[in-house]
Order: sequence, then C-alpha cells, then structure tokens
Amino acid sequence: MPARKTPAAAEETAEQTLEVQEEKKRRRTAKKSAEVGAETAPKVPTRKRSPAKKQAAAAPVEPVVSSELPAPASPELPQPRRSVAFIGSECYPFVKTGGLADVMYALPRALAKLNCDVKVLLPRYRCIAQPWQEKMIYRGSFMMDLCADGRAFYVGIMEYVWDGVVYDFIDNEDFFSYGQPYTNLVDDIPRFCYFGKAALAALNYMDWIPDVIHCHDWQAALVPVYLRTLFAATPLSNAKTVLTIHNLRFQGIYNIPTIQYWTNLPDYVFNKDALTQNWVDANMLKGGLTYCDRITTVSGTYAGEIQTPFFGEELDAHLRYHAGKLRGIVNGIDPQLWNSRTDKFLRAPYGTEDAAAQKQVNKLALQAQLGLEQNADKMVLGLISRLTDQKGLDLVNAIVPALVDGNTQIVVLGTGEARYEDSFRSFEHAYRGTVCSYIAYDEALAHRIYAGADALLVPSLFEPCGLTQLIAMRYGTVPIVRETGGLKDTVQPFNQYANEGNGFTFDRYDAGLLLDAVNRAKTLYFTERPRWDEMVRRDMEKDVSWENSARHYRSLYLELKP
Repeated sequence: MPARKTPAAAEETAEQTLEVQEEKKRRRTAKKSAEVGAETAPKVPTRKRSPAKKQAAAAPVEPVVSSELPAPASPELPQPRRSVAFIGSECYPFVKTGGLADVMYALPRALAKLNCDVKVLLPRYRCIAQPWQEKMIYRGSFMMDLCADGRAFYVGIMEYVWDGVVYDFIDNEDFFSYGQPYTNLVDDIPRFCYFGKAALAALNYMDWIPDVIHCHDWQAALVPVYLRTLFAATPLSNAKTVLTIHNLRFQGIYNIPTIQYWTNLPDYVFNKDALTQNWVDANMLKGGLTYCDRITTVSGTYAGEIQTPFFGEELDAHLRYHAGKLRGIVNGIDPQLWNSRTDKFLRAPYGTEDAAAQKQVNKLALQAQLGLEQNADKMVLGLISRLTDQKGLDLVNAIVPALVDGNTQIVVLGTGEARYEDSFRSFEHAYRGTVCSYIAYDEALAHRIYAGADALLVPSLFEPCGLTQLIAMRYGTVPIVRETGGLKDTVQPFNQYANEGNGFTFDRYDAGLLLDAVNRAKTLYFTERPRWDEMVRRDMEKDVSWENSARHYRSLYLELKP
C-alpha cells in the first residue's frame, strides 16, 4: 500500500507541478519568439528535431552553472561556462592569408580548454583543400532574403568538429566558388555583406544561441549591425558582441547605395555616427564599432595608438568616442605548432638546455640550403615578412650596405610589393654568399630561419601585434624591433647593467636608429656571448602561448554576461 502523503508533501508536489507547467509555458514562448525571428532573417524550413535538439532550443539564453559540467582541469580554471561564436573570414589550416587565420585557429582551441563552448563560422571557399572539404558534414540549408529588392540566396551549413571546436562553413556557390578569400572590393563587399547575415541566420537555424558573438575585422563587422536591426526580434538578440580589430588599415569602405542594396539595412544606420563616412561612403568596420558591445584589438599599445591621427586611419575620433568599450589583448602563438624541440623541419631540434650548440647546427644547414658561406661564427639576421611598406622595409633597404661587414649575413623570406621584391633581389646579386632573398613563402624554410638565425628584424612602421617576434623568441632567436604596437608590449629592451630584457628596440621610425639597434645586438653577440646565450634562454622560457590571452578574453565574456 503506498504511503500517504502529508499535507507538506502534497504542497511540495503541487509546487513542483506548477514549476513544470511554468517551464512548458516558457518553452512555448521561446519557440514562438524563434519563429517570429525567422521571419526577420531566413525563411527556415520546418523540420523535426531530436529530443536533445528540443532541449537545446528551449534552454535559456543566460547560461546556468550546472553540477553536471566536467570538473575543471586545474583549480585556476573558471567555473562558469560560456558559449562563444567566432565569425571571421579565414582560419588555419583551412584557409590562411595572414595572422587572422592563426587567431581564429588558436584562440577558440584555448577557450575550449577554459570551459567554453566554441563554434567557428567561416565561408566555405572553393580554395579550401579537398581533404578538409571531404570531412565536412551537411547540417542543413535554407533560402535567406538579402538584398533591398528582395533577392534571396541559398545558405548551406557544412560542419566539421575538431579538437573540441565546432567549425561551421557557410556554403554558397555565388559568393565562395571563385578566387582566394580576398580578390577586390567590387566582389568582396557583396561577399561579406552576405556572409555576416548568413552566419547569424545559420546560428538561428541551428538554434545555437551563444552568450557572445566574437567578430573579426571588417569582413565580419556587419554582424553587430545586423544583430541590432534585422535580428532584433530573434533569440540571437540576447547575445553580446565583441569586434576585434586585427589591422585598422582595412575597413570595408564602399559607396552607400551598393551597401544599402546588398544588406537591406534600415536607413537610420547610414548616418555619420554609424556606417556613413565622408558623406558618400559606407564603412563596414565603423558600423560594427558603433553597434558592438566591446571592441578589442591585439595589443594594449595598439589600442592607444589607433586613437591618434597617425595610426587611426581616419577613425581615431570615432575610436576615442568609443574608448570606454575598447580593450587591448596581446595575441599568442600555438606552442605545439612552434616548438623547437619537436619541429620536424629542423636539422637539429633543441630545447633551452642545448640551444647554443644546436642552433649552430641549424645555422650551418640553413647557410648550405640558401647558398650562403658556411660559417657558424657569422651572425645571421633573419627577416620573415610580407614585403609591404607597413613592415619598415625602406629602413632595411637603407642599412643593408652597412650591415654587410664580413661578419654578418642576411636572409629574407616573403612576397609583396614589387619594389621591395626587386630591391632584395638586387642585394642578393650584389652580395652573393652574404645575402639571400627568397621571394616566395615556404613554410618549412620559415621554421629553419627561425631556428638558424641569431636575430630577427621587425622594424615595422606600425604593428598591431606581430607574431614573428613571438615565434622567434620560442626558437631562441633574438628580436630587433621598433617600439610600436604589440612589438613594444612583447619585447623588453636589453639592459646591459641589469642583464635583463629579451631583445633590442628603437623608438622613432629612422634608419639610423635601426642600424644602432642592430649594432648593439652585434656587439653583445660577438663580445659577450655568455650574456647573449642567457638572453636566448630567457626568450625561449617566456610564455607567449594563447593561454594568458584566452583568460583575458574569457574575463571579457564574463564581464559582458555576468
């Protein structure tokens, strides 16, 4: 015979029943809201969901700390779980043209280890290698209204899960079936107007409502604008947005009628405080800066620099106005990808304990490969860079004759502007056996230069963060840099009296100051080798991984969604 319930127990049961009814009512409301939002963005086809899918769709936007979550790996690991959607135009190893791809690869992986749910949304370019294409799984598709005249486009979702991160590729033949990620503004403006809206529509379609949507550079800068306008009535509107500036020089500027057509955004966003610039143009990055909840850039110094006219690329006043939501967080590198002890490209892998001897072996191998005089006593200066005016190459050109003193060799790797490619070829011709200019990009050779060179030149005019100096330090190659952006934040100048510092620096953009910094490095290298070797060890022991950066980003997400 079942036990008779007491009045208190009966009251408790009634309360539980009432809570269940309230939960069902809340779920019906959330479902109705999602359906209304779908009318504003894509026309999502009706489809059956699995019980797990229904549960995910009904979950509240504000995450709840659950005892069912896996325990943190260490006492320092934060407990609250956050979901983050990364939206950007490139990601290693699928497609890479610059440092943005490294960030889109490494930061989500680091955040996944810090108890974050991470999803990365990318275009499915035709140029993505076939082995990666074959690993993608079809997740669904729909038609999405895009243009001002009602023109609609197909949105397909192809998914790949790797190392704790979900990668969703936006598939569309009209926009992503030709060329490289960036071709020209005539094609790129419609392509990324589509991509920003399609990424949000895909999240809406998959019922994956993140706490934070983290957008990168101008190609994803319309996402905050779309979110606060066309998606304002959808569940996605509860998400906060972060927009990261990787390089302010590129902003996505085109005439207003074209961007109005390709976005169908309301007229009120095309004003001088949002998208409009110079009265006749629309600036996609500027609009994103206006509508996002936080702005980040890739170093603290660069965050200050871009608020000045010289570095601000005509957005300095706009950035000063929004300075309250601007943060600078230094990038990191993947310590597994850049590891001198396990690097398969090196003749002699090494660690801190045997760096002095093994770097000499790698130097001789590098000299032999590039046709330089094989002599371990020579000081080898490396330069791995895009060959553009941003990288301070006019300063290098001015001092090459002074560097070629019989004790120094120079190795250049990179491609870019014809004037720099031609000048470095001419130096190789004039100083054959002492200067090598490898005008191409070779991943294996880059690793060998980092290991075989004694110092690396990074004399940039401006540098938001810079990765080459971080990689060089991992390989015990001393950086010689200009004090700008992330270079200033990551390289501490050598102090001969305290025997401290991890590189050589100069401040003003001047060829004579660059030459002075190189000569100071050469003096220490040739006259006080033990102190040089100590600096090499300090560089190799410096923590330049993504872990610290990821913790800063996670703190920012918690600030946005406490």
